[in-house]
Amino acid sequence: MEFENRREAGRELAGRLGYLRGRHPIVLGLPRGGVVVARQIADALGAPLDVLLVRKIGAPGRPELAIGAVGEGGVLVTNADILRRLRLTAEEVDEAARRELAELDRRALVLRRGRAPLPVTGRTVVLADDGIATGASVKAALRVLRARGASRIVLAVPVAPADVLEELSHSTDHTVCPNPRVWMRAVGNWYRDFSEVSDADVVALLPDPADDVPEQVTGRSRDR
Repeated sequence: MEFENRREAGRELAGRLGYLRGRHPIVLGLPRGGVVVARQIADALGAPLDVLLVRKIGAPGRPELAIGAVGEGGVLVTNADILRRLRLTAEEVDEAARRELAELDRRALVLRRGRAPLPVTGRTVVLADDGIATGASVKAALRVLRARGASRIVLAVPVAPADVLEELSHSTDHTVCPNPRVWMRAVGNWYRDFSEVSDADVVALLPDPADDVPEQVTGRSRDR
């Protein structure tokens, strides 16, 4: 199954998440492309929308090779196999993680425009992305949500490797993926339009900080 664009993928996922209507879920998107997908789900469910920020950690001297990921709150997930192969020290990993956490904090301020993250304690959370490759970012995001007290986590992605989904399923309560693949091409190959999403695009999709907080917290959102 190919998707026209991220919006179509989000609508496909929303159609499979209809059972959450009336249960006041919170929808979180992984920037940047995941927020486009998440917006479609949030609109369909009448749910509040926010971002959940994670950043991949590139290997020293090889930034294109992910050795793990960091998430809001200082969560760190690493790939033990790659660390052993590259013979990286704990100090090297910590230094790389600190750099990415600093950038993560900066981006959180930009994307939320000073707004605090939506509280997820005791809530059902739908975590959405536009696709999964290695799963490192999603693993970090799931740890963040558990640490923040989410009671139920639903992972919603249009396409992902089947083996990665199986591994992630142990950390979620429900996983929705219409396109699990035994052999995974690059995520963008499953979209006819996989245009780059900018920070400005993400900001435009998120709630304005001037919106009433009570509506966001109770899980009821304005018609848009």
